[in-house]
Amino acid sequence: MEAAIPLGLGLPRGSTGICSLSVLLKSSPKPNLSCFGRVPGKLALFPPRAVSEDRADATPQWQLDFLGAGAGSLDALEEEEEDEDLLPAEANDWCVRARRSALRSIEARGLAPSLQRMVSTPKKKKKKKTAKKKDLKKAAAELKRRKKQLDVAEGDDDDEDEEDDDEVVDDLRDMDDLELRVAQFADGMFDEKRQRNREAFLQTLSSFSAAPSNRSKEVSLNRSIVQAQTADEVLALAAEVMAEVAKGLSPSPLTPLNIATALHRIAKNIEAVSMMQTHRLAFARQRDMSMLVGLAMVALPECSPQGVSNIAWALSKIGGDLLYLSEMDRIADVAITKVEEFNAQNVANIAGAFASMRQSAPGLFSALAKRAAQILQTFKEQELAQFLWGCASLNECPHPLLDALDAAFQNDARFQCHVCDVTSSVHQEMDRPLNFSRDQIGNIAWSYAVIGEMNRPFFLHTWRTLSQFEEQRVSDQYRQDMMFASQVYLANQSLKLEYPTLGLCLRSDLEEKITRAGKSKRFNQKTTSSFQKEVGRLLYSTGHEWVREYAIDGYTVDAVLVDEKLAFEIDGPTHFSRNLGTPLGHTAFKRRYITASGWKLVSLALQEWDELQGEFEQLEYLRRILDIEPEVGNRD
Repeated sequence: MEAAIPLGLGLPRGSTGICSLSVLLKSSPKPNLSCFGRVPGKLALFPPRAVSEDRADATPQWQLDFLGAGAGSLDALEEEEEDEDLLPAEANDWCVRARRSALRSIEARGLAPSLQRMVSTPKKKKKKKTAKKKDLKKAAAELKRRKKQLDVAEGDDDDEDEEDDDEVVDDLRDMDDLELRVAQFADGMFDEKRQRNREAFLQTLSSFSAAPSNRSKEVSLNRSIVQAQTADEVLALAAEVMAEVAKGLSPSPLTPLNIATALHRIAKNIEAVSMMQTHRLAFARQRDMSMLVGLAMVALPECSPQGVSNIAWALSKIGGDLLYLSEMDRIADVAITKVEEFNAQNVANIAGAFASMRQSAPGLFSALAKRAAQILQTFKEQELAQFLWGCASLNECPHPLLDALDAAFQNDARFQCHVCDVTSSVHQEMDRPLNFSRDQIGNIAWSYAVIGEMNRPFFLHTWRTLSQFEEQRVSDQYRQDMMFASQVYLANQSLKLEYPTLGLCLRSDLEEKITRAGKSKRFNQKTTSSFQKEVGRLLYSTGHEWVREYAIDGYTVDAVLVDEKLAFEIDGPTHFSRNLGTPLGHTAFKRRYITASGWKLVSLALQEWDELQGEFEQLEYLRRILDIEPEVGNRD
């Protein structure tokens, strides 16, 4: 016969027991079953028959969990049932009695499996927690080991108290699983908190003088790099050596010379196959390539002047004007310290690299100009033209070099011009003619026009050599012809406009030939950006009739008001240096030329436009910089 349940504590008639389960579990504290036994006049919690059955067949764990009893409390509970000295309050615990009665009712209705699924607790949690704790302990030990190695590498012999494992584990508990995995990835190399370890690793790779050099390995690696046929082969060789050094190879055969050679050969092979820009950028973003460039930056102070020049040239060919901004700043800082050791080729290559990447470096170019003036006698014609072009592209005037050229070359009879490039150098005694190619003449003429120094004697002598092109054919079918014609045309227009008293304009027949080719649009297709379209649309809202793409001599202006002689230029990022935001040489020259032509020029930069909020503010800004008011009767 079942034990009676006190009034108010039993289950409703017809209830299955499940409906009251959640209430009992939530509202009732876990009972202490060890205090219950047989009390005179009261029904025992476990009848004698039930106890014997439990002894024969152990009570399942899920039932113990439901009743609140531990795994080892059942025997104690059975023994205490024989004790009749307990207080009545302890034997009448309504929570235990209700749960026991509910359990019997549920079992009688065949719902025990459902209750078991509800009560049973998953056993994997404890294992997962234990596994995570082991991971934390492992990570803590690894961090301590790496810290000890770092202290030894830095030469710290002072005895310091080591961090307690528990403190390290507490710090790691704050990290989520993703952060923990990142911390353990690649032996902690790429974790933000392990940045010092990564720098130490790079320093280890670059510590080439820490151990005696292995000349044979260095020469063998250099030979393999030079003989590699593709950029991928060169990078694979460098990556293999970096991996070996990371595993403990010492001394490293990847010396500053080999690093510079590897980057130079990668860039040269990329140029040889005319790799598309998108493919170059993808190649540059490879992990091994990034590591190689990082090593080059670390080893840069140890590189020779030729190595610094090769690295600068290589980065300009690989990344163009989209990558390596901070790397070029570092090259500029290191190059200034080595400028007195540069030869003519180093000066020209570094200037050309910075110009092609739109990277302004006023301090560096000032030092390069002084160095170029000192070693002027060693310059080849190509190097001289390239350095002048680089200075003009970044709007940096090399005054020391210009003065040295004027002093050294005062006789125009020593200037000659050839259609093909020559590789002769300027002899120290200066007793031979200068053999400029046609394209070199074009670069020099454009450079002098951009920096506004066309009244210099050296330029006058160079310009007069163009008479030798009387019989030369300039066609609009070839890009090189078009580049030359465009440069000479702009220089000739600048002479007529800004230096009319010099009387150096081209002859009419030659000028017509140059003008016809220079104005061709075959290789000068103008593209309209979304920024220009947006500004152009709002221009019409100012209430004036704007003329788009208006030609002023050799230039095309974005929009003009013809009657007011107001020219409006919309300048995107390519008009400015990418690091300082200063106008580039071609932009400054165009502004100066249009102003000299009698136009009032207003320029709008993309940086200014992006700071404006909404069309209303943009329109007001346009009216303010243009200094115009909307005309009555015109469209908005």
